[in-house]
Amino acid sequence: MSLEMIFVLVVIIGMFVALLLELARPDMIVFSVLVIFLITGLLTPEEALKGFSNEGMLTVALLFIVAGAVQKHGIINQIMQKWLNKSKSFKGSMLRFFVPLPFFSAFLNNTPIVVTFTPILKNWCEERGIAPSKILIPLSYVTILGGTITLMGTSTNLVVHGLLISYGVEGFTLFQLAIVGIPITIIGFIYLFTVGYRILPDHLGFRKQVLADSREYIAEMIVHPDFAYLNQSVQKAGLRDLKGLYLIEIIRKQERISPVRSTTIIQSGDRLIFTGLISTIADLQNIKGLSLETGSDLELDDLKNGDVQLVEAVVSHQSSLLTKSIKQSQFRSKFDAGVIAVHRNNERIKSKIGEIVLRPGDTLLLLAGSDFIRKYQQSSDFYVVSSLDTPSKLHEDGRKGWFNIGLLIAMILLVTFGVLTMFKAMALAVFILIITKMITPEEAKKYIQFDVLLLIASAFGVGAAMKESGLAAFMAKGMLAFGEPLGIFVVLLLVYVLTNLFTELITNSAAAVLMLPIGLEIASSLDVSYMGFAVIIAIAASASFITPIGYQTNLIVYGPGGYTFKDYVKVGTPLSILVMIVSVMIVRLVWF
Repeated sequence: MSLEMIFVLVVIIGMFVALLLELARPDMIVFSVLVIFLITGLLTPEEALKGFSNEGMLTVALLFIVAGAVQKHGIINQIMQKWLNKSKSFKGSMLRFFVPLPFFSAFLNNTPIVVTFTPILKNWCEERGIAPSKILIPLSYVTILGGTITLMGTSTNLVVHGLLISYGVEGFTLFQLAIVGIPITIIGFIYLFTVGYRILPDHLGFRKQVLADSREYIAEMIVHPDFAYLNQSVQKAGLRDLKGLYLIEIIRKQERISPVRSTTIIQSGDRLIFTGLISTIADLQNIKGLSLETGSDLELDDLKNGDVQLVEAVVSHQSSLLTKSIKQSQFRSKFDAGVIAVHRNNERIKSKIGEIVLRPGDTLLLLAGSDFIRKYQQSSDFYVVSSLDTPSKLHEDGRKGWFNIGLLIAMILLVTFGVLTMFKAMALAVFILIITKMITPEEAKKYIQFDVLLLIASAFGVGAAMKESGLAAFMAKGMLAFGEPLGIFVVLLLVYVLTNLFTELITNSAAAVLMLPIGLEIASSLDVSYMGFAVIIAIAASASFITPIGYQTNLIVYGPGGYTFKDYVKVGTPLSILVMIVSVMIVRLVWF
């Protein structure tokens, strides 16, 4: 092992540790590693920047725009909602809803699908007294499985495809992965609605838990004429920075003031509504001119008047709120919303809300203005998982929605019949969408997840460093030394397990980029087709079922379903094993 290889290995292990401990955003960690390789001269600027002009990466960017345009008018949501409501029985509804789902996720981005359908399914379950936890993990898993059917189903498939092209070999065709994707989707489906359904927990969603304990959350103080800070601002009165308490609303005769700003003036007779650690309410009672309203009949649901609503939002992997406390991130002034409670690992965090340091997957219960969902539905800080009624103006123009769907189908046909490559088809689709004013350039920019693109582009450079330093060949030799005497089946199994392990620990695209050079080295040493190894790596990198952190969609349903980490392990492990065995067997039969 040369010094160069040892250095690359140490840096990559450091990257793993940083990703595991969530020391920073994944894209920034991988980009930092790329910069280290560039500065130390391991990579030339051309090699380091190759990922930023890679066809696979740019196709992902264009796909974000096309998928965003298709979902903009809510046609698919309306169709699915009608389907759900038509069925009389629970099983009938589930079949109606879940059977078309893999088809949508095969051609659209998984993340918006899950963000869109989580509130629809959750409300549907709550109306019928069914635990949402029985439905939301299957929603995530079925969209992941559906994404393995086509080249455009997940960013991982496109990344592997782009890498193959950059290595000077042929990439995937549009439906090449379906050979494995369709069988694993069918088997996964059967498992999830038989054995999996029995293992799934029976949890109340987070919001229901909070509403059930709403007495713990709300305290009401009356302002008397002898209050020292009458007709002065909330800030001056010192009601802004209280220990573990948030002033979320002021009720003044018939008027409700929410969210409360630091400049809001306090008047005699105001009812101040606080939320948070109600055990610290005693501190407030010591203030002259404020009295605690005992037996307040207010509940969280009562705070939802016309202008205020309860919103659930899941903190995303790329959020600017990570590694800061809620107070440090100036949440209230930034989003014009107050955090009522934070849920992590199926428990409400019982500490002062302002001091909670947020992590990816945390679910926030917010008291927000009526336009909050519309404003932050596309935010990269969190996935808003409260119900979103499609704005009425979008209902009026269903034709635009159908035009966008028709355009996507036309592009898929052009790629299927080999008229255009995936990249050219998506570039043409985006051009048509902008020229026909179906979307504005601003909207197009909003749909692109730049953090995902930075992660993918940087990971290409990390993969190149493994190849150039000889580390990929060294690791391939080690795997072959163990697996080759036991046959090709065991070698494929090893590659699958290692890729899948990386996916669960870091992210799917990074796992694919790190494993593909090793897979190609193994294929070259064994003198067999590289395509079988590329397919195994693409499938294994997408098949993340065992942890909520391995795949974005798992993270989105984590809080709303009230799940614990253990629930993913219990339900996801058998599915992972099933998908692995079926994938390896099919690849062995078809390519070797």
